[in-house]
Amino acid sequence: MSVLDAFAKVCADVRPGTGADRVDGMIPQVIAAPTSLDEASAVVRTAAGHGWAVVPSGTGTKLDHGRPVERCDVFVTTRNLDRIIKHSPGDLTLHVEAGLTFEALRAAEAGGWGQHLALAPPMDGTIGGAIATDVAGPGRLLHGSARDLLIGITVVRADGTVARSGGKVVKNVAGYDLGKLYTGSLGTLGLIVDATFRMHPAARVVRVAATVKDPGRAVQAVLHSQVVPRALEIDRPAGSDETTVAVEAETETPDETSARLRELLGGSPAPDPTWWGSLPEGEVVAEIRSLPARLPEIMDIAKGLPLRGSTGAGRLYAVPDDLEALREALKPIGARVVLVRAGQAVRESVDVWGPMPALPLMRRVKDQFDPDHRLSPGRFAEGV
Repeated sequence: MSVLDAFAKVCADVRPGTGADRVDGMIPQVIAAPTSLDEASAVVRTAAGHGWAVVPSGTGTKLDHGRPVERCDVFVTTRNLDRIIKHSPGDLTLHVEAGLTFEALRAAEAGGWGQHLALAPPMDGTIGGAIATDVAGPGRLLHGSARDLLIGITVVRADGTVARSGGKVVKNVAGYDLGKLYTGSLGTLGLIVDATFRMHPAARVVRVAATVKDPGRAVQAVLHSQVVPRALEIDRPAGSDETTVAVEAETETPDETSARLRELLGGSPAPDPTWWGSLPEGEVVAEIRSLPARLPEIMDIAKGLPLRGSTGAGRLYAVPDDLEALREALKPIGARVVLVRAGQAVRESVDVWGPMPALPLMRRVKDQFDPDHRLSPGRFAEGV
């Protein structure tokens, strides 16, 4: 029996890799698309039996996150794991498979649920991808990221063992730390198969944007007002001295709230931002993590660079000319710079993550969960 036959025996949707399937320059031996938890477990178990490395993905929108993988023998796509398993309105929870796209989820929410999952990743993609990269979108300011909204998760570990953490209701938090561990792990600790999230009631929302001369003042004015913003975003094009600040708030009095937000922002009214929730254009994009109060200093240090993102939550995206130079310039104010999108050559030549004090702990976790280092090997910090 060939290796491909061994995989075909446990998973209906299996084929050999081709040049179009390259992952960081490598052609996988096997492309597997399991349709159930049992199939996903069997695929990973079969790969373990052959000592092959496994790289999980959804729609592929986040494969350029992290360091290039060192091996990719089996590429596992969750595109067939795309069901909404259960929406429990009374519990404000949603149980979904990892391959469900945000486009499909939004279509379901629009059908009259009266609730929404407060995640809007800048590159959409799948639920599993949002967990694996711990992205959120503009709503991070009020509702947090995937790490904060996740209350239960099912994963397949490196040997094919199925592990579950958390529960299906908000009050059940048993094992929740394990769910946090998988969040942001970039597929290096397990294949995410399904997840349960905390939902939020749909609310009437207003969004106000203004072009301002002093974005730092405008941001702090909103954050220290009685208005509770759901999102607070900025956009400064490359080489521009003009910055647009946009704020979104849930309200029962839209006219009154809109007027108050315009007063707080000051500046000149701007149209509804088409850039809302998206990354700045550029082949290399870095995330600047800092305190919101540091915005004026960041904008000055990164003068001339395009800046966009959730300033209220301390997450800005820049297109740097020199990643390490930007990292060193921002170091004195306590800002951290992480590369979030770049081609293979750039990710091989720079430090994607920057200083990580918790690296020894991460190594121990990797050794425990994936002792042979076969899950997305080398993708995390310093080859973890």
